[in-house]
This record gives sequence, structure tokens and C-alpha cells, in this order.
Amino acid sequence: MPLLYPLLLSAALFGVGLYGVLARRNAVLALVGVELMLNAVNLQLVAYDAWFADVHHTGQVLTLYVIAIAAAEIGLGLAIILVLFRARGTIAVDDVERVS
Repeated sequence: MPLLYPLLLSAALFGVGLYGVLARRNAVLALVGVELMLNAVNLQLVAYDAWFADVHHTGQVLTLYVIAIAAAEIGLGLAIILVLFRARGTIAVDDVERVS
């Protein structure tokens, strides 16, 4: 399989995730967009690992690190959103005021 196909799919995933982060007013959907972008990076890492036939499988190891970071990020992000909802009553990003 040519390298172009997974790279195009990864670029499309990253674009959809970036749109989700920039255009959404809901904080949970913004987190979903970040997860899509991280999965696009994972796809790139695995595709390059398969393409270059790395002996040490560096792309796959880095993918495991990215998955662990994504799990920690979503856990912390959802905790922050839950505290925000309890304090303000909304998770809309535009409705949240800055606290000084």
C-alpha cells in the first residue's frame, strides 16, 4: 500500500479535529477534536514506521506514548469541564468569564 493513503487520511482527520477545536462552542466537543488530532498523529507515526520498516518499531512505541498522553489529557480535561459545569452551570466556552 502506498504511503500516500494513510497520510491523506491522517491529514483529513487532523483537519476535522482542528475544525472541531476552532469552531465548537462546547468544551466536550473541543476535547473530541483534540482527540481526533492526536489520532491523526498516531496514524502518521504507524504509517511511517511501516513504510521505513524500522527494526526498533519507534513509531509504534511513540504511538503508545501518545495514547497514554491522550488518556491523561481526556481525564484531566473532563475533570476541569465537570468543575466548570458545577461552578458556572454551563460548558459553553463563550459563556465562561475569566476569573482574575
